[in-house]
Amino acid sequence: MMRLWRWIAVTWMALAGGVALAGDDDAAAGLVVVELFTSQGCSSCPPADAFLHDLAGRDGVLALSLHVDYWDYIGWKDVFGQEKFSRRQKSYARVAGRRSVYTPQMVIQGQDHVVGNHPMDVTDLIARHGAQDREDVTLRISREDGEVVIRGAARVAEPMLVQLVQYSPREEVKIKKGENAGNRYVYANVARHWTRLGEWDGKSGLEMRAPLEQGLKAAVIVQRMEGHGIGPIAAAARVD
Repeated sequence: MMRLWRWIAVTWMALAGGVALAGDDDAAAGLVVVELFTSQGCSSCPPADAFLHDLAGRDGVLALSLHVDYWDYIGWKDVFGQEKFSRRQKSYARVAGRRSVYTPQMVIQGQDHVVGNHPMDVTDLIARHGAQDREDVTLRISREDGEVVIRGAARVAEPMLVQLVQYSPREEVKIKKGENAGNRYVYANVARHWTRLGEWDGKSGLEMRAPLEQGLKAAVIVQRMEGHGIGPIAAAARVD
């Protein structure tokens, strides 16, 4: 059964936004970002986790697994669960006018919400976003001396947020308690660090640098801001 979490109004901290420039291949094709909000304590999440593993191998898709922590109380503490991912999911819900979140949920390109174990719906949305013109923000990213260097330009001046996500391509975990007790699962593109690098108004070019953790893959995501929440993703690029 899909797990639902309901919350009362929370204090919202204003987002800082920014834009950057991406790798040549990613800039040319334009990555479609798929965020899976999942939990090792959710019995309906394993099919969505397996589907994300498939998406992670697709060209033109940046598939990320964000483990939430709000199911940790039911018997198993998700070893990848982070409160910041729960907050991110709730921010999406708030912008969409919803008062609840659930697992598994996929958010495509920061705007379309769909049940994570409905692969046909997700595939259709990926195709739709992949066919759209997403050239408002140009990204070019390089790696220098253990840091990512982000350069960017925008056609339209608007508030945006530059974010660096660092993720593990593959993790294998045996669940010892809770609804999935006794099972071993393989997870793909598990987000370990999600850093807001700063705001950018798009009026001038951007250059940012940020440290990278050895052993993890990374990507830069530029996201429009909607009021005090996060909006559609304008551009994304992997750090090669």
